[in-house]
Amino acid sequence: MSTQTNNTLIKYNGVEICQKEQVVLKDVSIEISAGEFYYLIGSVGSGKSSLLKTIYAELPITEGDAQVFDFDLNEIKHKEIPFLRRQMGIIFQDFQLLMDRTVYDNLYFVLKATDWKDKNEMDKRIKEVLNEVGMNNKGYKMPHELSGGEQQRIVIARAILNKPELILADEPTGNLDVETGHSIVKLLKEICAQGSAILMITHNLNLLTEYPGKVYRFTNHHIEEVTNSNGSRE
Repeated sequence: MSTQTNNTLIKYNGVEICQKEQVVLKDVSIEISAGEFYYLIGSVGSGKSSLLKTIYAELPITEGDAQVFDFDLNEIKHKEIPFLRRQMGIIFQDFQLLMDRTVYDNLYFVLKATDWKDKNEMDKRIKEVLNEVGMNNKGYKMPHELSGGEQQRIVIARAILNKPELILADEPTGNLDVETGHSIVKLLKEICAQGSAILMITHNLNLLTEYPGKVYRFTNHHIEEVTNSNGSRE
């Protein structure tokens, strides 16, 4: 069981992460709290996505102590991983929507997979999240009928279906134009204000000034916090 405080969702201490027997990150010590917005910045290949993969137990840690919610990542069993992932929402750059199903059915599929049973409750929750992301009239659409920004809003709706404490966003604005990207970050900030922690990988450093948060920079196999007193990058 976790020894974390109620506000702490993730705690890494002296963690090492490897990919294909190569050390990607070492001596990682970070703490992620509920209701905070975190930017992960650094060059391609610096370990940002690898860190996220350890958080949702896709990639094991090779050294150190790591707690995510009430799970010890050194001890977690394979059968426990779905329960870990149900407490978080994951947003990918390439959307990963089911292209042969409507928006509504994409969301219905997730609820069914996470053991929702009552169809009325499922319908109510789908309408709630579509409204929250400004897509309440798009449930009947197929993903290919939507713009990139609209698809990303559906991906965010999917991520918040089960009211996660933590959202991991891997370059959610990477394939979007500047204006659309800003609207997506604004939406994520609104979700964060409701109590979820957001970890967002980005290469768009302009966002850090416009939508301040805590900033972790990945460089030379290490992570350092570079947030200044204003909540933007130093």
